[in-house]
Amino acid sequence: MDSSLYLIGLIVVLIVVGGPILAFLAFTRVRHLEQTSAQTPQLTSRIYSLEQRLARIESTLATPSVADAESKVATAQKISPPAYAPEQGPPAPVTSAAPPSQMPPVATPITPSQPVPRQPIHAGPPSFSLGASALKAGKSEPVNFETLIAGRWMHYIGILAILFAVTFFLKYAFENDWIGPRGRVGIGLLIGAGLFPFSQRLLDRGYKYFSEGIAGLGAAVLYLSLWAGWHYYGVFSQTAAFAMMIAVTALTAVVAIGRNSERIAVLALVGGIVTPALVSTGENHEVALFTYMAVLGAGMLALARARDWKSLPPIQFVGTLIYFWGWYSEFYRSDALGTTLFFATLFFVLFAALPVVRSRREGELSLLENGIVLVNSVAFLIALRTLLWPNYRWGLTIAVLALAAIHLAFERALPQKKTSGPPVTRIIFAGLALTFATLAIPIRLDGHWITMAWSVEGAVLIWSGLQIRISPLRAAGFVLFAIAALRLALIPIPASQFLLNARFATFAVTVACFLFACYSARKESATMAEPEKMIFLGTAIAANVFALAALSLEVWDYFERTSSPLIERDRAQQLALSTLWLVYALVFLTVGLWKKSAVLRWQALALLGVVIAKVFLFDLSFLDRFYRIISFLLLGVALMLISFFYQRRLGANRESGTKA
Repeated sequence: MDSSLYLIGLIVVLIVVGGPILAFLAFTRVRHLEQTSAQTPQLTSRIYSLEQRLARIESTLATPSVADAESKVATAQKISPPAYAPEQGPPAPVTSAAPPSQMPPVATPITPSQPVPRQPIHAGPPSFSLGASALKAGKSEPVNFETLIAGRWMHYIGILAILFAVTFFLKYAFENDWIGPRGRVGIGLLIGAGLFPFSQRLLDRGYKYFSEGIAGLGAAVLYLSLWAGWHYYGVFSQTAAFAMMIAVTALTAVVAIGRNSERIAVLALVGGIVTPALVSTGENHEVALFTYMAVLGAGMLALARARDWKSLPPIQFVGTLIYFWGWYSEFYRSDALGTTLFFATLFFVLFAALPVVRSRREGELSLLENGIVLVNSVAFLIALRTLLWPNYRWGLTIAVLALAAIHLAFERALPQKKTSGPPVTRIIFAGLALTFATLAIPIRLDGHWITMAWSVEGAVLIWSGLQIRISPLRAAGFVLFAIAALRLALIPIPASQFLLNARFATFAVTVACFLFACYSARKESATMAEPEKMIFLGTAIAANVFALAALSLEVWDYFERTSSPLIERDRAQQLALSTLWLVYALVFLTVGLWKKSAVLRWQALALLGVVIAKVFLFDLSFLDRFYRIISFLLLGVALMLISFFYQRRLGANRESGTKA
């Protein structure tokens, strides 16, 4: 209790003692600036008068006619100085002009090389010269380091010093029972409330920056006094304290709107966010807490849109996330699923609304607003996953697909960006839609179904990217193809019968999707860059490899399940594998010769090289008798046929004079 009284007393003393000191320092500084700026009209007047006189002298010297000179001098004497011209010394004696008969016949012209004498202007203090510094005096100078220290940094230090001074004073008064609990709270409320009209008076006198700090200090004092009155002294109930803190937040927001001050609005928002923590009793009040945060967020976001204050949404967003996950870790139970899911959805809609409105109007968002869109969507996805998995998989799947559809609709509703550069906001919405659609697959499906679904989605994305010529869609499709390929290579799929099993179906669907993507790219190959062409070539080769792998696994497992006494299982598997690879290579070589495709022929030749190495290095030592004979016989016949066809093709090309 003593430490709490010490803290409260410390803050209140700082308010009472330091406020007048800080106000006096700021007032003195501003008065000095006003006195300095008051000399600007006098300088302007002097410069104007001097410019007029110099113009008359130059025009007089530039003309050779004596009569014209006399008339201009007479005209100049009739011009009276401006009413605001400064006092000057005693006028110089005026001599009468000589008659024309006494004037010299020819006036001596003054060349530009001869300087024109200028009479100094004597005026009372302060004196000014015609140098560059005098000409710049009429312009407002930027804030220098001295002004930054004296006008801003000392402003904050002064407020802090006031808080400490008032706290020490009140602590001493409290320890000696000079002031009771109600009096202590009353003093704080009076001081906090009085700082608002005082800040308005400072604003009326032109001290805008200083008045904003005083208004923020008043709001802080009111929050602290209300909190202490409820939490420590019991002067009023928790409900009353909560209601009065909401009123303080509303008052500060009204002041911010009236003064068009974003800094005061930030102070009001921070006070509003801190209010639930100040009046918290450690009990579960989910509906009251989240309703308050939703109302506060809606008001502040509406204010941010009306005044174009972009610092309010991120503060409100972070505060809402802290309260939501803090409450979840402490109080969430399964029976609160419906209420918690409702508020999670409400917060997502709340913070998605303002970026959507801005993007519809402007076509693009700032970096900070794009970050809010991204983090808001990811946070909502995490909340859905935490609340619905694994008991409500269908509900989670539908919610994620709905998110994908919503973000896709947002992306389609965006206007075309008029400025140059990548459409970052459009890419973010489209990327989120694609991400949610992709994540819905593993949420609902299991095992090999995930691989099949991602392969189909990858093919659709590549086909769509080719049709509308958007490379990011094709890149996303290739990413899904890569994930599907890794799953096929690393995750085994059981198969209980030959060909008609989940493993072969998964390989077949994946290979078909790869080939469909490559076939779709044939018509658009002229518009592609070389790296993307190489990616499609790699996809075609991967389809060939996975097709061969699927057949190899089926043949291997078939002989694995064979239990005939006439067949030696291990040797039969090796012979069947060599035979399959040899036949596969011959088929691809034939198709390559027929289609005149060098890619197919080289793949067939590479596979033949693997078969030759297997037969000579493995089958020769592992197989015996019948299996060895069959392996070498098949390889020899195949190689002779291949050699015959290539020599025949080479001879035909020589006769026709074409290349092979």
